[in-house]
Amino acid sequence: MRNKMFKCLSILMIAVFVLAAVPAPAVVAKAPAADKVTITWWHITTKDPGLSDWKKMADDYMKAHPNVNIEITVLENEAFKTKLTTVMQSGEVPDIFQSWGGAGLVEQINAGLLKDITADLDADGGKWRKSFAPGALAVFAKDGKNYGVPWDMGAVTWWYNKDLFKKAGIEKEPATWTEFLADVKKLKDAGITPISLGEGHSWTGMHMWSYLATRIGGQKAFEAALNRTGSFADPAFVKAGEELKKLIDMKPFQEGFLGATHDDMQATFGNGKAAMELSGQWAPTTQAANSADQKGVANLGMFGFPAVEGGAGKGTDVVGGGNGFAIGKNASKEAVDFVKYLTNVENQTIIGAHNSGIPVVVGAESGLKEDMKMVQQTFAKAEYFQLYYDQFLPALVGGTINDETQKLFAGQATPEEVAKAIEASAKENMK
Repeated sequence: MRNKMFKCLSILMIAVFVLAAVPAPAVVAKAPAADKVTITWWHITTKDPGLSDWKKMADDYMKAHPNVNIEITVLENEAFKTKLTTVMQSGEVPDIFQSWGGAGLVEQINAGLLKDITADLDADGGKWRKSFAPGALAVFAKDGKNYGVPWDMGAVTWWYNKDLFKKAGIEKEPATWTEFLADVKKLKDAGITPISLGEGHSWTGMHMWSYLATRIGGQKAFEAALNRTGSFADPAFVKAGEELKKLIDMKPFQEGFLGATHDDMQATFGNGKAAMELSGQWAPTTQAANSADQKGVANLGMFGFPAVEGGAGKGTDVVGGGNGFAIGKNASKEAVDFVKYLTNVENQTIIGAHNSGIPVVVGAESGLKEDMKMVQQTFAKAEYFQLYYDQFLPALVGGTINDETQKLFAGQATPEEVAKAIEASAKENMK
């Protein structure tokens, strides 16, 4: 099961950005009078323009469907995870809610908490299914059945302030880890904080460790650890921690980074107080939304995570993922229809045009701005795609990775101890 899911996600999802033209955008159709229906929708888009976009889409849908009332709950990422866990323990789930797919979704499916929407995707000759880019639906499926749909897909990359790079005398983007560390030193020597990090939300730093593991061990190391023919304590994962510790020992982060949130991290970069941050496709929007003066977003650049010399992974391999909506077990046909509406070409084009995400529906890429085009191109070049470790793996293992890498940043564990702790969790939870 694990190997099948791994193959599906790491190969099919690369096809997401092979987009094609489609007919003119659909608009929400006026519905006949019907019984009153309430739809509960939880999402994590707390900032504009995405926050307002979602609300307008819901308002427009309710206007066209007077019998439908959509109750929106907006939660910050960590608060969402906590609240969702609580309601799921009681067996109740929202009709529509944020999902990253992966093992978390599979656990929800196995617990009987989600609705099978395969027939809805295949209705009318598969019109809804065919509207998505090839491979896009794989993250929200199990055993050929679909339990949700994506609305965004992308990659974690380094975002940088071109003005601060120039000030430090950095003339080109680093292609290797050695060059990257040298650039960090140049930035420090110029009196510039090299990296903004929000390690109070430990998944932000986890991306550095998982990317290094991907660069050093490649697909084979992760696949072996996943299938239990290898181990998360194998040399590639220990080496990932050692290379990350080299960076940590340079003290490249802003003051207070261990307690900083993801929004704090985005604000530090957005205000021009740090030269780089490792973040996903949502970065340009959240940088702008959380910063006061926008100095960090005025001249924005992006590069992929550098290759590690001697590593088995390629410099073009991508760690990333996306956002989607899972469908709760008791969701009405109206709730499914609303999600279908959210993911039509017109609304997906709005998402792309507002830098809120990278569309997954064919034909919607026309609205993409330059920032998102850079991420799209990085993703499209990848021969191997790795979904975020903390989403791909079982929740307890993913949580351990986040917690243990946080200890590395705090100087509370060695690279070997981190790898051994992750392996212990894998042994317990990936039997």
